[in-house]
Amino acid sequence: MPRGPRKKSPTALYHIMSRSISEVNLFKSDLDKDYYLKLLKRYKEKYQCEIYAYCLMSNHVHLFINPCGFDISTFMLSLNTAYVCYFNKKYKRHGHLFQGRYASKIVVNDSYCLALSAYIHNNAKDLPGIHGNEESYPYSSYGIYTGKLLDQKKLVNTQLILGYFSKNKIKARDRYRLFMKSIHHSPKLDEVEAEIATAYGENIYYSEKRMIIRYESLTELIHKIEKILDTKVGILLHLRQHEACNVRAFTTYVMRSLCGLSYKEIGHYIGNISLSGVCHLANKGFQLVMEDKRYLLAFEALL
Repeated sequence: MPRGPRKKSPTALYHIMSRSISEVNLFKSDLDKDYYLKLLKRYKEKYQCEIYAYCLMSNHVHLFINPCGFDISTFMLSLNTAYVCYFNKKYKRHGHLFQGRYASKIVVNDSYCLALSAYIHNNAKDLPGIHGNEESYPYSSYGIYTGKLLDQKKLVNTQLILGYFSKNKIKARDRYRLFMKSIHHSPKLDEVEAEIATAYGENIYYSEKRMIIRYESLTELIHKIEKILDTKVGILLHLRQHEACNVRAFTTYVMRSLCGLSYKEIGHYIGNISLSGVCHLANKGFQLVMEDKRYLLAFEALL
């Protein structure tokens, strides 16, 4: 039976769940979990998305993510493919690791937003020695919300969820911990949502979420980059000279992250370049934004 099309929206937040095939654990050690979080941070920054909550278990992962208008399928394909490459190389294996495509559900309102947060952060309760102290589990964002754990990877945006409880961060953390204790942890997310909707009521549609500009018009984007960098980007894109390299790389990365173009589409636009060449340029452009103040400021201006 063919799979139905995935429900998507350019303004949506998503609950994502990825599970490994039955005979293989997704993570065989804490080092694997650390590497997965490292990749999650990389693609969150590369594609300008927000992570609101996560929990890594032995054979599955829960994510609460705001793609900020980026294509969620592209994000998850990048993340999962990179992790499979790492895992297969490390454990000298081949083939699939994830059980089919990832599951996704659009977060529809505030009560679901809170329910999802509670559901994800309660996931670790069945781990040995964790029940009753879920916020101590280092591969969940729960401890970051309560202040028990530091967000050393700077991965999680807690403002959306904590903002429901107080504008004061200390009060919000305390109230969130009490909120988590007050929820009768059901194994089903819809039951948690119903309980929260009854207790807290339905609010407006997660109005505090972050959105950034995603460009539908490539012409508009190129024109704006030219204005910001004060250079003829349209011409330099098609040149192979050394002095054009950084501009080509930056623009390629921006076309990927803010236009959501595939490597094939970018290669067609630039002309006479392989898919691996486009990938290399996009990665170099991302590195420029992370390390070069000129390109960081240019990228921020585009946002």
